[in-house]
Amino acid sequence: MPSRNEFYLPVQALSLIVRAKFRERIKKAGRLNEIPVSVWRASWNVNCQAVGDAEGSLKYLAPYVFRVAISSSRIVSVEKGRVTFSYKKKGSSRPRTREVSALEFLRLFLQHVLPWGFMKVRYYGFLSPGCRMSLAEVRARIQIAHGFAVTVPKVMPEPQPPLSCRQCGKELEGYRLILPPKRKPEKQARTG
Repeated sequence: MPSRNEFYLPVQALSLIVRAKFRERIKKAGRLNEIPVSVWRASWNVNCQAVGDAEGSLKYLAPYVFRVAISSSRIVSVEKGRVTFSYKKKGSSRPRTREVSALEFLRLFLQHVLPWGFMKVRYYGFLSPGCRMSLAEVRARIQIAHGFAVTVPKVMPEPQPPLSCRQCGKELEGYRLILPPKRKPEKQARTG
């Protein structure tokens, strides 16, 4: 029986391929000895759900980028070791509630907590609040580093006048770029 047109690979097969490719890349980077062997023996589950076009991809990724797993307003009650919270089923606008044990609630919540050393997208790189780089400059740097064209909007901002010295008024010349020192990641408290 032929498979459907939108069918690509079984999840189990794709998971094995992704794990092998990932391991290969880690090995190439020379960091294989930093990862416990048990990681490569465990079964991986790759989410291969189709997301459609770019807009669909953004809708899928947005909750992981901009929100926490659950807001306090959605927790209805916590009584006698049970947690009741509200949610909406995918494709439905009707609010529903679910009651689980406190341990199960923590398990579900912790599936959305990033491992130590990982960072939410909105706190990293050019999306970081501390980054003062314009989107046009980000595009230009990608183009320079990887050698491919990045589409630039037709309306370009007007060029800024060169910086001048406050004392003598002459134009400043740049001759060295000093980058800020790399910060060590803050250690998170681990519960066990």
